[in-house]
Amino acid sequence: MTRNIDARGMDFQVLNELLRNTEGDAEIEGCLGQRFIGAGMGKRSLKLHGVPGNALGAYLNGGEIEVFGNAQDAVGDTMNAGTILVHGSIGDTAGYAMRGGKLYVRGDAGYRTGIHMKAYKEHLPVIIIGGHAGSFLGEYQAGGILIVLGLHTDGKPIVSNYPCTGMHGGKLFLRSDCRDILFPKQVTARSATPEDLSEIGDYLAEYCRIFGLDCASIMASPFTVVTPDSANPYRQMYVAN
Repeated sequence: MTRNIDARGMDFQVLNELLRNTEGDAEIEGCLGQRFIGAGMGKRSLKLHGVPGNALGAYLNGGEIEVFGNAQDAVGDTMNAGTILVHGSIGDTAGYAMRGGKLYVRGDAGYRTGIHMKAYKEHLPVIIIGGHAGSFLGEYQAGGILIVLGLHTDGKPIVSNYPCTGMHGGKLFLRSDCRDILFPKQVTARSATPEDLSEIGDYLAEYCRIFGLDCASIMASPFTVVTPDSANPYRQMYVAN
């Protein structure tokens, strides 16, 4: 059974206390900036209408959150497992230190998406951004998979300034030939091979099913894959020789 909650005018602490004391799934109307919704949540489902505030799904531990609108900063902060779906756009620092689960965004993302993202044992975090990503994408990325599709970008580049600064693990896939993007010398950017694309095929198929997109046409475009340069890695900058 799904509980319906009207969050209009509700303080974030009151809303989160109500969710903690509610068993099963919930559908929330009238979200407007309430922070920490679904923080640490296990295997439950939340559907949100409106604009949830910062740290949506922080430390998420297996649950599913679906947002029918935009979301603010720090979506999926340090999440361990589960899925967050956003039908609109999101703010800055999404997936900060994310170490498991999936974050799928139909629209754009702000600055520092995937900062400090990392894989942990059998956990592989995946972020897919449908539109444009802001500056410092994949900053200090240590693991996991970041994908930016560049759909509906209205002429903007697929990513803004300084992507992959400090990247020392994981992979970034950009649906672009990236001719106009300046990457740091400590990473390698090359055309994705069919073998590279097979690594993300299942994730993209799932993403397209959720948001009603044509996966074949998306996969037909050129992709660039970015990885740390093993011959000139950033880690040499952070440890003593």
